Amino acid sequence: MRRIVGAAFVSLDGVMQAPGGPEEDRSGGFELGGWTPAYSDEAQGESLAPLFAEPFDLLLGRRTYEIFAAHWPCQEDEIGAAFDRATKYVVTSSTGPLPWVNSHPVSDGIDGVRRLKESDGPELRVWGSSVLYKGLIAQGLLDRLVLITFPLILGKGKRLFGDSLPPQALKLVESKVSPKGVVIASYEPAGPVQLGSFVPDQPSEAELERRKRWAREG
Repeated sequence: MRRIVGAAFVSLDGVMQAPGGPEEDRSGGFELGGWTPAYSDEAQGESLAPLFAEPFDLLLGRRTYEIFAAHWPCQEDEIGAAFDRATKYVVTSSTGPLPWVNSHPVSDGIDGVRRLKESDGPELRVWGSSVLYKGLIAQGLLDRLVLITFPLILGKGKRLFGDSLPPQALKLVESKVSPKGVVIASYEPAGPVQLGSFVPDQPSEAELERRKRWAREG
């Protein structure tokens, strides 16, 4: 069985749209594309290097695939070469062509991803793909999530998490902070959310009254 490892550039308010440039993804009227380059530094690059280490296959949503296919084959660097060599699995309902070398459609959504995970092969790595992440997390298919969190608030745009995801706990397995304040943190699933309370066994009269008032107010 393969591991699925996802990585996402996110703002403090969870936006992951168009981190690399103004024209990367303007859908929804997004005008703040290109919010990561100002924070680039050597330390951040070193922390992310393992995510580009081979062997790996890529697992991408259709829109991210199109962004990558228009960019990476034209880049004469190690990342571009590694992405070119990798097999690209594209989760899509479209029957349109996938022109980037070594690209294959996954046409039956999250069920197809589950079968792909159960097959033999190298680690599957996810970049971008905001829609795909929701299915992976909801179905428990994501083995590790690397969040690269930038010290800014964007206010609008496509977000990594939504209200429809089931509650679950994560454990922090690794973290680093770059000199420019970018937090690179890796998380793995840790079962259900553990609930507790700091409230005494015998709440105060004021607390009991507050509960009644809020219950009436809905």
